[in-house]
Amino acid sequence: MSSGRVVAPRSLAASSADASDFVWSRRRDAKPYGFVGRRSGGRPARGGRSSPHLLMAMLMLCDWKLSPLAAEGRHPALEDPWEAALRGGPGLVLALLTATQGPSYRDPGAAMAIFSDGRFAGAVTSGCVEADLILRAEEVRASGIPQRLRYGAGSPFMDLRLPCGGAAEVSLFPLRDRGALFDLSRARAERRAVALEISPQGDLGLGPWRPTGPAEEGFVLGFPPALRFLVFGAGPEAAVFARLLLSLDYDHLLISHEEESLNSAAAFGCRTRPLRRAEEIAELDLDARCSAALFYHDHDYEPEILSRLLETPAFYIGAQGSRSAQRTRLLRLAEMGVTEAALSRLRGPIGLVPSARDPQTLAISVLAEILAAAPKA
Repeated sequence: MSSGRVVAPRSLAASSADASDFVWSRRRDAKPYGFVGRRSGGRPARGGRSSPHLLMAMLMLCDWKLSPLAAEGRHPALEDPWEAALRGGPGLVLALLTATQGPSYRDPGAAMAIFSDGRFAGAVTSGCVEADLILRAEEVRASGIPQRLRYGAGSPFMDLRLPCGGAAEVSLFPLRDRGALFDLSRARAERRAVALEISPQGDLGLGPWRPTGPAEEGFVLGFPPALRFLVFGAGPEAAVFARLLLSLDYDHLLISHEEESLNSAAAFGCRTRPLRRAEEIAELDLDARCSAALFYHDHDYEPEILSRLLETPAFYIGAQGSRSAQRTRLLRLAEMGVTEAALSRLRGPIGLVPSARDPQTLAISVLAEILAAAPKA
């Protein structure tokens, strides 16, 4: 078979008995998101009952619908489900990963917004159960009653085993009131740490930040401010690093005195800001989830910038250059009155790959170092 479509009996009734008899195939190069499978012959590999949604899930995976952003080249699993929920119309259902057992691709708190037409945003696994959740969302939408589901080890649905061998518990509930989500969106835009409180019935409330996990009132989802990347410098290294951040959808800002660098990055859609005076750094409001990386070949620009950055709570501050350049940099900052404690925070040479010789390698190397140093949520 080369069509990549499910081959099924005439009746598409997805009963557990019928599901075990379905045979399906797909092209070798067809890789729909969330593909699920069975052993040849359509017989269960182990004891247990089949998911009543198996056939429909397989059909869906061969013809899945893209969300608006995915249609522009972005996978729907990469979308922010909470922001997407604000744009959704009536009948939106939310899926929330509340617990995992053993290996898992995502942590508890991962979420997925499911629209009434089958589109979705976000994901709770690496594609193992999302199609089934879209189908079960129809039941929740019709009844208004939340569902609690378990997939993988210990689940009654052996058809939807998790390849990692673990287990995932998911709550599925209708979105009844968007008020808390509007408040959440505003808090995240303002970089305020908050927590979304979710009752077993799916009622939402916003409160002070707490870590993600089970709570007396149901489940709490903590939202710290997003990681923010400030890029200072001039030349290709700064522009390439900003473009890498943009491609990964990180909050970033390229700050430079050089118009060519600003224009080059802006042409790709990067956020930019000219730097006229070092005093303007105070206007950037760096917090403990901000990083700052300097990419200057002319190191004379650095001391005034670094002395101000070292006064902020930014979790990462680093500058491009050799070990010799770092020694000279530290001496100049010490002469300016920067304390030893502050100087110990300054990284250099930057990056996990020693002596990176091209802007692309350096960008990946520096980003990896920053992420390794980033505070955990």
